[in-house]
Amino acid sequence: MNLLVLIIIFTAIGGVLSVMAAAVFLLLSDEQRNKVLPHGISFAIGALLAVAFWGLIPQAFEEVKPEQFQSLSGTILAGVLGFFVLEKLLIWRHCHYGECEAYSEEANHGHGHSHSHGIAKSSGSLIILGDSIHNFVDGVLITAAFLTDVHLGIVTSLAVAAHEIPQEVGDFAILLHSGYSQKKALFYNILSSLATVLGGVLAYFSLADLYDSLPYFLALAASSFIYIAVADLIPSLHKKTDMKTSLEQIALIAAGVLLICVLHGIAHDIEL
Repeated sequence: MNLLVLIIIFTAIGGVLSVMAAAVFLLLSDEQRNKVLPHGISFAIGALLAVAFWGLIPQAFEEVKPEQFQSLSGTILAGVLGFFVLEKLLIWRHCHYGECEAYSEEANHGHGHSHSHGIAKSSGSLIILGDSIHNFVDGVLITAAFLTDVHLGIVTSLAVAAHEIPQEVGDFAILLHSGYSQKKALFYNILSSLATVLGGVLAYFSLADLYDSLPYFLALAASSFIYIAVADLIPSLHKKTDMKTSLEQIALIAAGVLLICVLHGIAHDIEL
């Protein structure tokens, strides 16, 4: 199959389909949503870290000479710090576990005014802008993975989709709380998700001429996944510390890692 077609398909999977899944997820009651979402977060953590450490980083180091190892490691470090700065500048919190102004437990019980007074139309616009930039970068990273290895591109796009679903749920909740109707919130989320496809297509035509830079884009992809998993997702798991929940979290993280490893192995056996 043509590589560009594959990139379009899998960037769409990582973008538009995750928004649609989030929209369906929001049809659940608050009680059902609060039960299911933490499990999805744990699974996404395993998937993200597995792709970063099992696929992206080893592949990046295979593509460079030993004297470039330090600069490649520096790229991963700079990427983690860069995503932190970007998140700060854009007030870019994903609300993965409902701990935000738009979706806090206090707000659900009518006591969240002190937390939600700052959310307005401008905040909704900022979420859309931040999400569009994030999705565009995701598209570039997916394409970088595809241009290095088709199998790596597939598992990378699946990992993107895994973390996009809880993110889009949080973004959707913020837009609704900011005064957007359900139709408008869904429309703007879909519109911002198309930036993933745009980023992927533009990267295809530009990165192909910059093949020597691909390892550094893979390193940037790894740093993005590591940052999202460690900074945004893992802290939410510490809100419950009982033994049963902790064991469930560990099991689901392991399942996410195992799935990516299995998919990575299967992908290498498939002729596309």
